[in-house]
Amino acid sequence: MHHKKLEQYRLEQLDEKTIAELQQEMAEGKLTSEELVLMYKENISLSGGSLNAVLELNPQAVQIAQAMDFERLHKGVRSPLHGIPVLLKDNIDTGDMMHTSAGSLALKDHYARCDAKVVEMLRHAGAVIIGKTNMTEWANFMTDKMENGFSSRGGQVKNPYGAFDVGGSSSGSAAAVAANLAAAAIGTETSGSIIDPAARNSLVGIKPTVGLISRSGIIPIAWTQDTAGPLARTVEDAVTVFAQLIGQDPEDAITAFAKPFESYDWKQHFNKDGLAGTKLGVPRNLFQDKLSTEELELFDESFERLRQCGAKIIDGVDLGVTQEDLGFAVLLHEFKAGINHYLAKTNPENPIRSLDDAIAFNLAHAEETLKFGQNLFEQAAGTSGNLTEREYVEALERNRFLAGKQDISATLEKTGVDALVLPKDYGCNIGAAAGFPSITVPFSYSRENEPFNITFAGKAFSEPELIEYAYAFEQAVQGRRKP
Repeated sequence: MHHKKLEQYRLEQLDEKTIAELQQEMAEGKLTSEELVLMYKENISLSGGSLNAVLELNPQAVQIAQAMDFERLHKGVRSPLHGIPVLLKDNIDTGDMMHTSAGSLALKDHYARCDAKVVEMLRHAGAVIIGKTNMTEWANFMTDKMENGFSSRGGQVKNPYGAFDVGGSSSGSAAAVAANLAAAAIGTETSGSIIDPAARNSLVGIKPTVGLISRSGIIPIAWTQDTAGPLARTVEDAVTVFAQLIGQDPEDAITAFAKPFESYDWKQHFNKDGLAGTKLGVPRNLFQDKLSTEELELFDESFERLRQCGAKIIDGVDLGVTQEDLGFAVLLHEFKAGINHYLAKTNPENPIRSLDDAIAFNLAHAEETLKFGQNLFEQAAGTSGNLTEREYVEALERNRFLAGKQDISATLEKTGVDALVLPKDYGCNIGAAAGFPSITVPFSYSRENEPFNITFAGKAFSEPELIEYAYAFEQAVQGRRKP
């Protein structure tokens, strides 16, 4: 950088700065939002092809930051996110000069007509949308053979910790925040797509209860399960972003549930003793045969730390269902209906108006787009798109019953445990099918330096308790280290 003071700050101080620390420095006049944007842009440009985490930068970001700096001086701050640079997953609409493509070449020229509701809320909070992140193409619902983090538009996202799986599908959002390319990022999850990349990149990820955060303006997979959520380097940062995303949206009926949390005081749950007296259940059958010996040792090691925090571990609780019991039919049927609705309402200049159009585009550009095929697209195209099939209706009812009434909620009630604790992203499909929340926290690393996270999961709207457990655990173990 030409500005030597900024370059020194970028090299010596910027990495791992929390949102609260950045706010304090801006409040004291030591730093401006404009300077933050310039430094993060420098980091992004230098990371380049080594990470492939950021698809596109917002050409208006510097001017937006300048406006936020002016407003800070003359009116005060809007929220704890005022002037903070945030990245967005590329399936979230922005009604600005950036594209929304879900990582696909089919939508590489697509400009959304307006902001998604979550983007509208971030802008209202004073956040600076600095850019769009790469992702597993079409949120990993184009083909079941695609590598995590790959898109035909952006290439392969790399894990900043080494030659490890970067996770999907919010891959770029996770890798970028882990590598200090922004203060935080927004990802989306249908089944594991926030928790998995957060865990693989030593981040905190919050997958909220479906209903707290609007999905309007987000390229869908399945509205039964879809949600947006934050990825950040600390629990406090993740919750700071999360709080600004919560709210009702008339375009998304389920967000009626958000009303009690719209002015909620989340800071009360930043309690270092938050695990004292808790009972945590371990559904070991979900992962026992899938983790390596080293991963099992790390997970068992986390029990000792949890006990030191005052938690009681109930090992071997039976959820009565496995992830495989839930099947795939709900997502397959809802995808066609959802994607056709989204594409039909895009700009008239967008030639891709349906799932069939996207399939045809890929076939016409097979060398560039079909490295891993498009078998999920083709299976979804074979459904009616009307959601009338018996297979869909039966699967929806079964999933809601198994994952919710019979599984997590029933297990918590029957065993008396307060929440479940799991390694990495295991069990995420079950919570996703029920629409239930989870939060993942850095714990340790393998001998090869691969991140290993612990995840807390609970029943609907148990975010206050899960955040308290996650914060207490984070403060006790201080498990994250930068790449």
